[in-house]
Amino acid sequence: MAELLRSLQDSQLVARFQRLCGLFPAPDEGPRESGAGLSEGAARVPGVGHLSLANGKSSGGPPNGLRRDVAPQAYVQEYVVKNYFYYYLFRFSAALGQEVFYITFLPFTHWNIDPYLSRRLVMIWVLVMYVGQVTKDILKWPRPSSPPVVKLEKRVIAEFGMPSTHAMAATAISFTLLLSTVDRYQYPFVLGLVMAVMFSTLVCLSRLYTGMHTVLDVLGGVLITALLIGLTYPAWTLLDYLDSASPLFPVCVIVVPFFLCYNYPVSDYYSPTRADTTTILAAGAGVTIGFWINHFFQLVSMPAESLPVVQNIPPLTTGMLVLGLTKFAVGIVLILLVRQLVQNLSLQVLYSWFKVVTRNKEARRRLEIEVPYKFVTYTSVGICATTFVPMLHRLSSTIAILTHETTGCCHHPWQVGS
Repeated sequence: MAELLRSLQDSQLVARFQRLCGLFPAPDEGPRESGAGLSEGAARVPGVGHLSLANGKSSGGPPNGLRRDVAPQAYVQEYVVKNYFYYYLFRFSAALGQEVFYITFLPFTHWNIDPYLSRRLVMIWVLVMYVGQVTKDILKWPRPSSPPVVKLEKRVIAEFGMPSTHAMAATAISFTLLLSTVDRYQYPFVLGLVMAVMFSTLVCLSRLYTGMHTVLDVLGGVLITALLIGLTYPAWTLLDYLDSASPLFPVCVIVVPFFLCYNYPVSDYYSPTRADTTTILAAGAGVTIGFWINHFFQLVSMPAESLPVVQNIPPLTTGMLVLGLTKFAVGIVLILLVRQLVQNLSLQVLYSWFKVVTRNKEARRRLEIEVPYKFVTYTSVGICATTFVPMLHRLSSTIAILTHETTGCCHHPWQVGS
């Protein structure tokens, strides 16, 4: 078993997968492999690599290489692409596991498809991501070595590797979506299962192609997520009724995540994992509080039947598409405005409180500044997305209907799906 785990953690296995998919290091980047030279139709592209501790850049870490006392240093690494189909497929698939996808997909689901489904997705996503991020900084396993691996991403190069949170998030979102909709909507289960497997598999393979994780990292992420889904699935129905909890519920929702963020495992050097974890937990707290506000102040009407409710998926029409994109655009603009406003205000207050020079960008990385400003900012974003944006949508819809009734029109796209 130990030999199998070591082989799955071998960087050469990742490198062989990259070569199989047509991704090679440039001829002058480290040891050349057979056929790695430039050929007709291949392109030389700048990427990113890191100086490994094995090359003497360590400050005295253990010989097993599982701990790094200094942040790996990024450098420009050129690589050769011989198969652009796999290159664009896996770069796109990697984007599906990044924060940009989730901060667009989850709000879109809430505003246009099903807010209760969106809440389940957010809660499971937050749980899985927190466990994954903390596990990384506890285990402190390194990412694949470069060379021989070609690294295509730079931002997360300072983070540890095990488990792959991209693999965890993709698996959690796809299978939570499947399990939450199979009894709520009428569609072929096999089709949903195939789509869930394809989505998570593409994201998992993209982590190997981009050189950011070993096979063990990816498998570990998938298995941890499967375990978490299995353990929490019996309690998923409780998530549908969190908004009817005690008036003290929002206090717990704020205090517990903030405590977890402030007591995040200490790393030997700065990496974005603590900031990312704070962002995720704060967004989850904001979404939960937003639902509680909606229920407590009766801002939305409860569904007529208990969840789950089996219903047909309505056909997509041009009017529905225009309405959905309009709602999404309005919501994103409002969220970005709130994010910028709260972030600037919270940073100014914290800089003043701790007597920090405003222009000192490194000050944002201090624990007493980074965690509070991130938490306040993204809690506000979560509340805005679940409370104020839907209120704006309803107000806009009402105004549009009244305006067109006054002018004698009988129908307007804002009425689609109402």
